[in-house]
Amino acid sequence: MSMSRREILTLSATGLVVAACGSPDAPGSGSPVAGTAEAVPAAPEKPVVLNILDVAGNLQLTQPMIDAFVAANPKVISKVTYATATAPDLVGKIKAQQGAKRVDIGLVLTGTDGLAAGTEQNLWQQLLPANEQLLSNMATYSEPAAGMQKLAGDHGVVVTYYPSGPLLEYMPDRVPDPPTTAEELLDYAKANPGKVEYARPANSGPGRTLLMGLPYVLGDSDPLDPVNGWDKTWAYLAELAKYIERYPSGTTQTMKDLAGGTVDIIASTTGWDINARAIGTVPPEAKITTLKGFHWVTDAHYAVVPRGVTRDQQAAVIALVQNMLTPEQQAQAYDSGYFYPGPAVEGVDVSMAPEKSRQVLETYGRPEYDALIENNPKEVPLEAKALVTAFDTWDREIGGSKVEK
Repeated sequence: MSMSRREILTLSATGLVVAACGSPDAPGSGSPVAGTAEAVPAAPEKPVVLNILDVAGNLQLTQPMIDAFVAANPKVISKVTYATATAPDLVGKIKAQQGAKRVDIGLVLTGTDGLAAGTEQNLWQQLLPANEQLLSNMATYSEPAAGMQKLAGDHGVVVTYYPSGPLLEYMPDRVPDPPTTAEELLDYAKANPGKVEYARPANSGPGRTLLMGLPYVLGDSDPLDPVNGWDKTWAYLAELAKYIERYPSGTTQTMKDLAGGTVDIIASTTGWDINARAIGTVPPEAKITTLKGFHWVTDAHYAVVPRGVTRDQQAAVIALVQNMLTPEQQAQAYDSGYFYPGPAVEGVDVSMAPEKSRQVLETYGRPEYDALIENNPKEVPLEAKALVTAFDTWDREIGGSKVEK
């Protein structure tokens, strides 16, 4: 499933000359780069051991890309290690290493939550514009992926993208006439208490996408201002909460509740819809619908580099990320629909995806997704401070007291 040799083409296309070197360099050795952007060499002086921390489930999409690069470029990265953590744990891990002046995590793969939390704490190395020539494949982003890149400023690089949601997923045998407006969803909840569910937004992609998508559905005055522009959304969620018994602390539980019959309708996204059915968590006959006034609220995963890494580490990461943004590698991001569609750059058709991915999408993909993605507006999510404010408001005024432990 990996493609590798195109990396050589990429390296030569960017003028990258891999220096022949001695033994692999240990992480954290060599001179650390400054926090502000400075151009790094196109290749490390010595091969590096690259430790990668994933707090977004991104390795499911990108590990084949990374493994292929490492296999083909032993003079850039001699060895790679992988670790996972939750986004709330990310800041503490990085700050501890930076405080000890020994940063051995060379690359973090994160969603908008970890990106924002680290940006607020000034944890990330500025990469751009000093290294934009080495990251020239960023110029090939699709338009919505380029929109997501703006959220990272100069401190992160989008590596995978999807339109996300908010979608409603339901079982057609229990919901023969699914709601198609916000009012109909509320009416269903009133008539069927406890049968509509979404997870706590701070811990759930579908939950936060529903939260950020409702202002568009309800016609709020400013969908990007949860303090002064979400009057209709907060009132609607408060009313809906009267008919919701509990809020799971994560999305997986909502999928199990839908499959087990505990609830009839849950919040979902393209990736959760396809992947949960592909791996058997949710029955394949589950359906999706949208609400009138629907806008996509897009999502992405980012590569960020902690401040304090060595120049060699940063050079290796930039060469790796540049390669991950080639169309051949981006085709791996179709995966099993986990982040559907997944690629962040233009020109990556599903026909380029691995055979396994194509089979999953043929079986569990939905023909209606093409039109839904093509014909509906795509909005970027809230910026970091506004998102934290929205989470706090939801916890305090809507559902915090009913979140399942």
